[in-house]
Amino acid sequence: MGFLADALSRVKPSATIAMTQKARELKAGGMDVISLSVGEPDFDTPQHIKDAAVAAIARGETKYTPVSGIVPLREAIVKKFKRENGLDYKASQTIVGTGGKHVIYNALLATLNPGDEVVIPRPYWVSYPEMVVLCGGTPVFAETTMEHDFKLQPDELERVITPKTKWIILNSPSNPSGAAYARDEMKRITDVLLRHPHVWVLTDDMYEHLCYGDFEFVTPAQVEPNLYERTLTMNGVSKAYAMTGWRIGYAAGPETLIKAMDFVQGQQTSGACSISQWAAVAALDGTQAHLAEFRKAFHARRDLVVSMLNQTQGLKCPTPEGAFYVYPSCAETIGRRAPSGKVIETDEDFVLELLQTEGVAAVHGSAFGLGPNLRISYATSNAALEEACTRIQRFCGALR
Repeated sequence: MGFLADALSRVKPSATIAMTQKARELKAGGMDVISLSVGEPDFDTPQHIKDAAVAAIARGETKYTPVSGIVPLREAIVKKFKRENGLDYKASQTIVGTGGKHVIYNALLATLNPGDEVVIPRPYWVSYPEMVVLCGGTPVFAETTMEHDFKLQPDELERVITPKTKWIILNSPSNPSGAAYARDEMKRITDVLLRHPHVWVLTDDMYEHLCYGDFEFVTPAQVEPNLYERTLTMNGVSKAYAMTGWRIGYAAGPETLIKAMDFVQGQQTSGACSISQWAAVAALDGTQAHLAEFRKAFHARRDLVVSMLNQTQGLKCPTPEGAFYVYPSCAETIGRRAPSGKVIETDEDFVLELLQTEGVAAVHGSAFGLGPNLRISYATSNAALEEACTRIQRFCGALR
């Protein structure tokens, strides 16, 4: 009998973390590396949020907190959902976790039984299927295409739903593609879900505030109120408030589900960091002025990267609506020979050769379930992005 759990053999390591670590190792060895593999804003946390954390420390807010979160934060979450999404919740319908990943994991752990299926559209955030497997469920993948901007189509959703389906995970704007569902597109998805009352909806709205141009963000329960009683709406402060290291995610949903998640969390991590929770209160209740600055910068970076990649031999890059990623196809480079002499057979070969040859770190699309593509994060300076894209152009131009 082995010591480690059998479940670990069914779980793959995070490709994003692995690529970031590889880039760090090369950089430590003296290589000039530009990392476009990290999924976090390069901005600092706004000052008023940091000030709130310092004030909380000074007040002695350093003790254990309730499992589901401090009351002021849960009340701030209620106000946020009402103000920004038109959703009415009570504080008892909310829960705070140690990041959005923690919230999703607890929801799955509290609800999945062996054989239960979770629909996950491709391309997906790398952790979704692994969390489902660790919680005893079965991930079922719904296909998308670049022609439909990597957005799930109603007929494909209908195809993958079975009597065993318990959840669908919807991430808009998406990591890794940046694709976001407009209201009419989301309505077509929710119309399908109305026909399947046994299917619950788990939304990952972490990139809600990072949408560009005239695009209007919507979340499923907002578009279709009849799904309210079977939707867990998840969000957090990591991306919109540049608080990735503070580790605060939150969600709202039916009270029975929230209580079950509270039960799981109480035997697992208990309450999230007290100081981070008080900082999150300031984030949600305080000024939102920084969001316009963030969006303006990311919008300009997106346009720069999309333009330069579409001028690159062998790459095709759609323009995403949000987040801070692009997801270009590298299909036309497959079968060609890199400067090292290696034949590019997969998108993983492409990103590894790109890193070794030009010192640009990206993540292969097959890690997100759909390739041959690569995910490029534009959460870095314009100068770094321009230099990185120039290197990508040079690399692709040298393929034979």
